[in-house]
Amino acid sequence: MKRVLFLACAMLLSLSAFAQDLDDTWNYPALLPASDCPNSLLILPEAPLPNDAVFAYDFSQYLWGKLQRKEERGAQAAQDAKLDIDNVLANFSPCMGVTLTRTNSPALAHLLAGLLNCQATTTAKKHYMRVRPFVLFNEPSLTPEDEPFLVTDGSYPSGHAAYGWAVALILTEINPDRQNEILKYGYEFGQSRVICGVHFQSDVDAGRIMGAAMVARLHADKDFNKQLCRAKKEFRKLSE
Repeated sequence: MKRVLFLACAMLLSLSAFAQDLDDTWNYPALLPASDCPNSLLILPEAPLPNDAVFAYDFSQYLWGKLQRKEERGAQAAQDAKLDIDNVLANFSPCMGVTLTRTNSPALAHLLAGLLNCQATTTAKKHYMRVRPFVLFNEPSLTPEDEPFLVTDGSYPSGHAAYGWAVALILTEINPDRQNEILKYGYEFGQSRVICGVHFQSDVDAGRIMGAAMVARLHADKDFNKQLCRAKKEFRKLSE
């Protein structure tokens, strides 16, 4: 009887911890402490300067992005900018082939919320404090509501691109049958930042590197692997 009560209490404590509020996604505990995350300042090359050859490509991509804003692709780019967990699940649902919600995919929701707050881009961002395109060119972005924060946050590398690519890599493990669709959207998720005018192409490219580095490091973490196993089992049941 004591054993049954002990197991019941342990289960309730586990469920209580797992049910942590996801409404404030940005304050959800990270999957890894900052000290264990890959250090972008040590890994990436220096942020491009306006007189670098790379910047010519950055500028041409900025112009390309502006052309997309009035098209359907522009609407998707604005939607990709919203990183609350409900929006992330909804945006990745089409490429997964199922509708993902916090209700039917709680394990995945918690995994992706914890991933969002892993600080794989912070050190380089703070060091270079690269000015964002819409500020440099003194033009509005596609997401004006985000501009007050973005002007105070470094552009290189892109945290959104890092997150989107990391999510795509993890979802590919969960649903390998849809790998091409998932990875394509993960790539486009990063390009959305160029279209919004809030990141240069080189920011996005560097972000993808850090996203992949973050996923590689997470696979060495026992807690992450346990969470990933739960998300895989959850998805199998959802897709039956």
